[in-house]
Amino acid sequence: MTNLALDLREAAQMYPDRPAIRLDDEIFSYARLDELTARAAGWLRERGLRPGDPVGIMLPNVPHFPVLYYGVLRAGGTVVPMNPLLKAREVVHYLGDSGARLVFAWESAAGEAAAGAATAGAEAVTISGPTLNEIASWPRLDEVVRRADEDTAVILYTSGTTGTPKGAELTHANMHRNASVTAATLLDLGPDDVVMGCLPLFHSFGQTCGLNAAVLSGACLTLIPRFNPLAALRVIERDRVTVFEGVPTMYVGMLAEGGEVADTSSLRLCVSGGAALPVEVLHGFEKTFGSVILEGYGLSETSPVATFNRRDQRKPGSIGLPIEGVELKLVSVEDDGTAAPASAGGDDVGEIAIRGHNVMKGYWNRPDATSAAIRGGWFHTGDLARVDADGFYYIVDRKKDMIIRGGYNVYPREIEEVLYEHPAVLEAAVIGVPHPTHGEEVGAAVTLRPGAVATPDELRAFVKERVAAYKYPRHVWLIDGLPKGPTGKVLKREITVPAEVTRTEP
Repeated sequence: MTNLALDLREAAQMYPDRPAIRLDDEIFSYARLDELTARAAGWLRERGLRPGDPVGIMLPNVPHFPVLYYGVLRAGGTVVPMNPLLKAREVVHYLGDSGARLVFAWESAAGEAAAGAATAGAEAVTISGPTLNEIASWPRLDEVVRRADEDTAVILYTSGTTGTPKGAELTHANMHRNASVTAATLLDLGPDDVVMGCLPLFHSFGQTCGLNAAVLSGACLTLIPRFNPLAALRVIERDRVTVFEGVPTMYVGMLAEGGEVADTSSLRLCVSGGAALPVEVLHGFEKTFGSVILEGYGLSETSPVATFNRRDQRKPGSIGLPIEGVELKLVSVEDDGTAAPASAGGDDVGEIAIRGHNVMKGYWNRPDATSAAIRGGWFHTGDLARVDADGFYYIVDRKKDMIIRGGYNVYPREIEEVLYEHPAVLEAAVIGVPHPTHGEEVGAAVTLRPGAVATPDELRAFVKERVAAYKYPRHVWLIDGLPKGPTGKVLKREITVPAEVTRTEP
């Protein structure tokens, strides 16, 4: 029997006076965080929450999130994390699909939450800064409700890039074990560490590698409600952050600010995940800020960490090796589940399949989707990769992002890596553009560095010199910024190709 909330209670017993959560000048000790959590759990119990009942949490990165997150878990409930930027119709889906009858919503999201909750037959409770003072007077639940390892702790909705978001059921065992391996084996966290919490806590990366890993270790999580590269660098200096966790666009932004704006000497480790980190960005960041970046890989359905580079086993450009207790293999891209022809050390590409303690129980109320994704005990990710002779995996691309040009496979990440080598390029995204005879043509949306100058023709020629003739982007256009999701991941589905770009064939 277990409960993810036990991690917080044990940390409060071991490190009662040490800082657990910080937001600017407000610091919450482990004892205070545990006390507020117990009172949130007591309030939920008085309102009739039963073990397993889902509760929505629609908050940004503020101290109220961990208070209510662990409060729901402590009372035996299931957390349904929700982006505070969701609109009413999306709130209806999250609450209606999960069955949550209650959602805690940040004041800025209160209107959309209330409208969506009303349609879903649920209640929305508005949370604001002063709410913590109210929670302190709520009735206290001393116990931590016992839950089974296989009971669902979190229903985490996937991004919905292929349709209606599905709820991944992550168990107490999934979440605890993944955070434990991350904290102890991968990050070597301890009570003296300060972890930068700018990854959204409503996302699995922020929950497992930020919040839960820090709590397991007695470390301090310093929060940034909305990421800004300059603000992040200054918080690193102010709070003497030792571990920074981010997605590639965050590293791009901080690198653009430069190394002179803040003292980042406290950093001992940086972690990148959520999308492929361009090697040029990795090397540039490490040179500028003097801190190693270890890249990992995972998905919401894998709690999320599945692979990771280690300090003593590291290959820039790779997603590393499988973590303790987790297996990976490559399977045929044709979806039949057979082993791919990929040979270790070769260039053969297959779809990543994952098996281990981190794999979700299934998709909430979606047995067909669950059986399609988990076959023979292996979760099929939809991500394409190759593996080298040392067992390091290299993401090639999302299966759905692969471009087929005239019968040839083109992997966008390979072309993006080349574009990042151009000194004028800040960000790049390569997508398929419909073509009457080739099926798809290669297109590239590019954002330039501030003050830099480069023409689409120049960028096209730059790539053409470095890749096979069928791979280089015939269509290149410049934009002010790439569309991004809540974690900073580039949303390729929202990139529009200007009409004038496709009117003429380069």
